[in-house]
Amino acid sequence: MDYYQLLFATGAVVLAIYYYYTSIYNYWTNRGIPGPKLGPFLGNFWGIITRKYAVATAVKNWYHEFKHEPVFGIYEGKTPLLVINDLELVKDVLIRDFSLFTDRGFPLFDKIEPLAQHLFFLESERWKPLRSKLSPIFTSGKLKEMFPLVVECAGNLEKFLDKVADNSEPVECREMAATDVIRSCAFGISMNALEDEDSEFRKMGRQIFTPNFRHLTRDACRQFTPLLFKVIGKYLQSQDVDNFFIGLVRDTMQYREQNNVTRPDIINMLMELRKHPDKVVIGVLKKFGATWTIFNSCSVR
Repeated sequence: MDYYQLLFATGAVVLAIYYYYTSIYNYWTNRGIPGPKLGPFLGNFWGIITRKYAVATAVKNWYHEFKHEPVFGIYEGKTPLLVINDLELVKDVLIRDFSLFTDRGFPLFDKIEPLAQHLFFLESERWKPLRSKLSPIFTSGKLKEMFPLVVECAGNLEKFLDKVADNSEPVECREMAATDVIRSCAFGISMNALEDEDSEFRKMGRQIFTPNFRHLTRDACRQFTPLLFKVIGKYLQSQDVDNFFIGLVRDTMQYREQNNVTRPDIINMLMELRKHPDKVVIGVLKKFGATWTIFNSCSVR
């Protein structure tokens, strides 16, 4: 095969791939539905996949651009999505016809991403019974019991601000304060994150949310080429992050069970559910995904 044949073949393949991913992009135009400008392959999700901005920011910008339209159309790769502005249509989707719109649209890979199986991602078959069973855990009364933990974190923030107030330098304390609250209320660890900027917990949190080539490849592959993700997804995962949080919960559970420690946080609520499965059907609790996966991995033998 000479140079020109190779060049022609390469061009033909590129054009074929381009056509495959863009042939659907007239879907909303043909139906008279407006929409924002889009790019090839990823549609309107270039900035989201590359983490240039969050989904909420993108939707907000699209809304302001088309706020006088009852609906507008976008594309997630090859998938056309309809965004609704009209309040009556919103009521139909969220209330009257909710049973038809329960799926989240996120592909799930239980074996590759066990910690991604939570209420926000689960499909309707697992989401509906799970939500109805777990709702009592997050009542206003249960959340009120956690309020002293938030107050304690607020006290840590106040002391930290008093300490740095005289330096006359800007201080990024939002991330540290939020880490303090999450670590205390969700993971049951009382530790002043404001005094330890380089804690392992914060490092792992940054690994989850900081964009890098590996994460961008993983997110794009999962969302747009799920068949390929089944094959290579395990190589794109941050196994050290999974192991860290599993170990964190395991150690917390072991300490509490061995020392009979009770604390008004989410870890304690889930430990109670595990001890008293009659309160929540155990088969449904297993569908709690990420949290139940951690609890199974952390069972004290």
